[in-house]
Amino acid sequence: MKYFLWIFLFFQCSLFAQERPQLFFREDFKETPAEIPVSQNHISNPDVVLNLYGEDSGQLKKSHHDTPKDDPYYVWSGLCRSTWAITLKHQSKHVDLSKFGKIKWRSKQSGFRQLRIVLKLADGTWLVSDAFDGPSTDWRIREFNISDIKWKALDMELIVETKPAQNPDLTKVEEIGWTDLMVGGNSDACSRVDWIEVYGYPMEK
Repeated sequence: MKYFLWIFLFFQCSLFAQERPQLFFREDFKETPAEIPVSQNHISNPDVVLNLYGEDSGQLKKSHHDTPKDDPYYVWSGLCRSTWAITLKHQSKHVDLSKFGKIKWRSKQSGFRQLRIVLKLADGTWLVSDAFDGPSTDWRIREFNISDIKWKALDMELIVETKPAQNPDLTKVEEIGWTDLMVGGNSDACSRVDWIEVYGYPMEK
């Protein structure tokens, strides 16, 4: 009897665990020399497409330094003289972030920069998060629970937040990215992203 009870509990736990989404995609930028602008050539995941937004987004840099030895290969905003946004999307699938969706990244901001999540929904709606990753003296990993976030509409011409978005439908998200809603100020006022992970349920387009 105890054996059958154990089997029952095992399958119940397995089913519960399956409710949580797995990794939808991860992007680590290629370990190649620094270059302006960051481009599709720097994307390591063959299923991921890069998009840049903003008047001066062509100054977003795929950066790296020889020292320190553990300096990552990352995207840097310090040269942008306009607000900017960068997004990634899966070539063949949307993602449902409405059920236990998560986004994780490794980043480092300088000055007053606050790095925020950008989403493009399948219906063309653009959103930017109230949650952010603020300044840090060193690289750090931040995890966002999507269900805890409040959103504002994002004007993609100006790359600026507008009105609150009430109960946006996050079941079909097309693009995922980031912005700090500010211009770059070289190394003293900038945002940096080393890698990003998206956890959600794949959805056919």
